[in-house]
Amino acid sequence: MERARAELGGLHILVNNAGITRDGLIYTMAPGDWLEVMRVNFGGVFNCTQAAMGHFMAERAGVIVNISSVMGERAWTGESAYAASKGAINAFTRNCALELARFKVRVNAVLPGFVPTDLVGGLLTKDGGKGIKRRIPWRDFATPEQVARVVAFVAGPDAEYMTGELLRVDGGAAAVLGTGRPD
Repeated sequence: MERARAELGGLHILVNNAGITRDGLIYTMAPGDWLEVMRVNFGGVFNCTQAAMGHFMAERAGVIVNISSVMGERAWTGESAYAASKGAINAFTRNCALELARFKVRVNAVLPGFVPTDLVGGLLTKDGGKGIKRRIPWRDFATPEQVARVVAFVAGPDAEYMTGELLRVDGGAAAVLGTGRPD
């Protein structure tokens, strides 16, 4: 954080965007896999937020955008560790927004649905993702650019009165997800 402040002339926006998955059934999941997902996905958000908070509070300004997932609000067989880590980010976002509101620091989360990245690559190998696309009302995946535009909006001045919000970018997927397993 100090290096960013020194080299970039300050710190105004923090986007917490890291994620891994270790898909598997709860019954057969290795404890180390579950802990690693929580350490990276939620631990990264917590640690980076905590490192930036003091600066934002002193400046009485700043924006934190956490990248979560619609899976933090829904369930899918084999996704328990990932979903739990993203659910933790959602709860943390709301609590952090509450704690930082008096300092005029906004905290929100963006919850992408399916975006064809390395993280979900394994789910797309079976049929190129056609089975998953059938479950999305929009019938297509989001692009990284579509998600980035929502992040830019939430971080920008047009969202200056928004804090504690969870914004889905999922083509309607959250409306229908919740049972079954990845196709």
